[in-house]
Amino acid sequence: MAKHLITGGAGFIGSHLADLLINKGESVTIIDNLSTGRFANVAHLERNKRFSCIVDNVSNEHLTEGLVREADCVYHLAASVGVRLVIERPTEAIINNVMGTEIVLRNACRYRKPILIISTSEVYGKSRERVFSEDSDCVMGPTSRSRWGYATSKAIDEFLALAYFQEKQLQTVVVRLFNTVGPRQTGHYGMVIPTLVRQALLQQPLTVFGDGTQTRCFAHVWDVVPMLVDLLGRPDTAGLVFNLGTQEEVSIKRLAERIIELTGSRSTITYVPYKQAYPPGFEDMERRLPDLARLKRFTGYEPKHHLDDILRDVISYIQEKVPQQEPIAIGA
Repeated sequence: MAKHLITGGAGFIGSHLADLLINKGESVTIIDNLSTGRFANVAHLERNKRFSCIVDNVSNEHLTEGLVREADCVYHLAASVGVRLVIERPTEAIINNVMGTEIVLRNACRYRKPILIISTSEVYGKSRERVFSEDSDCVMGPTSRSRWGYATSKAIDEFLALAYFQEKQLQTVVVRLFNTVGPRQTGHYGMVIPTLVRQALLQQPLTVFGDGTQTRCFAHVWDVVPMLVDLLGRPDTAGLVFNLGTQEEVSIKRLAERIIELTGSRSTITYVPYKQAYPPGFEDMERRLPDLARLKRFTGYEPKHHLDDILRDVISYIQEKVPQQEPIAIGA
């Protein structure tokens, strides 16, 4: 029985990762300051003797050192996430992402613990590549646009992880996620699918930013978390970066239409200009399509869930778990 440490383990993805590891008979400790994570995501694990939850921040260096020392491996998911959050609170996002990652990496190196760093497709920035491969150029926007501060902070996380591998031979793996979605995700920080689903269920207009022609690829969290365990468990993945997502591309306009169809909602679609939806500092990208060849070569990865599967699962979760009288958080 291995001991796994998950930073940000009460978050949407971290909690599903904890579920998977506990179900495999492993021991799991999570640390989460509950700024974006929710205790409700892991409350069902509290009675399990192989699970422990610590409410604190990875910036608590003494605590983090002890947790890393006691673990067999580390999944570092703790970060500021969500477009709205990083636009409205850029200082917090940059400091949390860079300093938190450095603390966790430094202690993983000190105690020689394999570590997986969660990154994001945001690091590709404004690149106009048709398909993003792990070695594609990252094209950042100007420093006056706060969105690129978030993207740069995650790129720095990657540089740090790869530097620890190159200089200290620390077993590090970097995973760039492309729009992971599923049960437990909320729309509070600009997550598009749960926001649109909630609006549809409440018979409210679905808010689509821009003209809706921008496209994204959405991966089910249940396809994503097994790959995190697989990648960290392979000695041949150390020092590498992996895209993780799907190549099922959909426009945001068509996404909203499909949500209306699946919910049977009477809602219509309202198009909101970006300058009205966000404070200064926001820019959007036309598309984000990942090259998954490297991931497939190492793991044989094939997504089991398609977009409609994701939408049905999110619709079911919101119908069953989230009070419909809660205020709607507009997403992008």
